[in-house]
Amino acid sequence: MTFEGPLAASAYEVLGVSATVDDDELRRAYRLRLRQTHPDTGGDAALFIRVQRAWEHVGTPDGRTAYDRGRDAVTWGAPSASASRAGTRPRTMSYGQAGGWRRQRYLELLAEHLGHPLAAREAYDPAVVRSAPWEVRRLLADALAEESTAAAIDGLGIGFTAWHGVECEQDAVLDHVVLAPSGLYGLVSEDFGDPVRFRQGEVIAGPEREVTPVADLLSRMRWIARTARVRFGGAVLILPDEDLEHPITTLGSVRGVPVAVVRRSALRPLLRTGVPGGRPLGMTEAFDVRARLRRAVRVRTP
Repeated sequence: MTFEGPLAASAYEVLGVSATVDDDELRRAYRLRLRQTHPDTGGDAALFIRVQRAWEHVGTPDGRTAYDRGRDAVTWGAPSASASRAGTRPRTMSYGQAGGWRRQRYLELLAEHLGHPLAAREAYDPAVVRSAPWEVRRLLADALAEESTAAAIDGLGIGFTAWHGVECEQDAVLDHVVLAPSGLYGLVSEDFGDPVRFRQGEVIAGPEREVTPVADLLSRMRWIARTARVRFGGAVLILPDEDLEHPITTLGSVRGVPVAVVRRSALRPLLRTGVPGGRPLGMTEAFDVRARLRRAVRVRTP
């Protein structure tokens, strides 16, 4: 676990203590949490692993000092446009601003929660972010996830075209549409702050969190397919590396569309080779699909 996302519990929260406890109390809490979560005594295996990883961060004086300094240095401010486009290698042709409208909505809802607006620097302070309700923090977490995905897509090269923040019906938005030599894909970037499980072609993201990212992704893809008169070759859900057991998890065909769930670090290879079971495009069809999408797609701006 990185313990760095807006939704992720800190190492101290996983161990069930405050960040100010002394080393002896921290060690006692760790041993207690190991007993409580050990699979041999009926505990949750995923949580047991998280407890161990938390201890790896704060279990020694040097490690704890480095972790605390790292937490103070966390920043979730908007990325620099010049930094995201640095380098001379030809980039993916991209339209829209990944995460932009979600950042704007985060600032609006945060102001409603606090009763007054904050300057951007204050609004992204980790202490302020973690004090906000889960749904508000999730907007920022999703914005960060979209920005990270867009950065990965940006490095694929000139053979790829991407649209970020694609508007759909009923005020819905599809995070990314990518036209690749291997096919046409709809993508959604998520960060639930915890490792995920799967059941019947959908994601289980923790207790009391009713989320349906796969169903939402497929619904938005269908709308775009009808509007632009194109066919998607697959659907891709992107998660932080630490929240997925394997680099790529295939969910098979869901509502007639092959679905893959991938770690962000595995996204580029997947888009280059194609979603397993996906529908490839010939060169002539790819040109036609690009032209149709350019005419039909509208991207949301902040």
